[in-house]
Amino acid sequence: MKKENVSDAVIRRLPRYYRQLTELCSRGVVRISSHSLGQEMNITASQIRQDLSCFGEFGQQGYGYNVEELLTEIGHILGVDNNHHLIMIGVGNLGHALLQGFPFTQAGFSVDAAFDLSPAIAGTEVNGVPIYPLEELDEYVKNHSVDVVVLTIPQSVAQETADHLIRTGVRGFWNFTNIELSSGEPDVKIENIHFADSLLTLSYRIANR
Repeated sequence: MKKENVSDAVIRRLPRYYRQLTELCSRGVVRISSHSLGQEMNITASQIRQDLSCFGEFGQQGYGYNVEELLTEIGHILGVDNNHHLIMIGVGNLGHALLQGFPFTQAGFSVDAAFDLSPAIAGTEVNGVPIYPLEELDEYVKNHSVDVVVLTIPQSVAQETADHLIRTGVRGFWNFTNIELSSGEPDVKIENIHFADSLLTLSYRIANR
């Protein structure tokens, strides 16, 4: 059972655990100690035990963790078995690349539709995902379950678009517009993705190695 007030740092480590455990399963590893898992991930064993304790009791003293069972439990905590419904707005180069190659289903998301202003793109499909004219967006959201909207649109219209969608009932955004979107609604969740931040972090590490 998830505890209240789990820190953002712990939440952001959960996908790392999920990814590492998936890789261990693919290698045929059946069980692993917190010490060995920590070595795989460059995290201390005590940090792993502390993180997992936020969500319940996992593993056994002297045995460690059953890799497949822990993977399933963390996947459940992350909601990968909830079949979230996702749509995308903006099918330019980045949007097209995400639709074509990103493993949405492995993260528990069904990509149901995409929308774009361009008449040349609307009416086509990318990787089986139908692309509709942007003017059909409101009607679609009204008649379908939409848990998350992926935004790959110009910065100039990003906040306006998000605000409009929030008014229609959308509560989750994966934002690739390279600006910080925000909302005063406490139940609206926004994940702002900044590629430049990652590259600048690498720049710092190279400059200070």
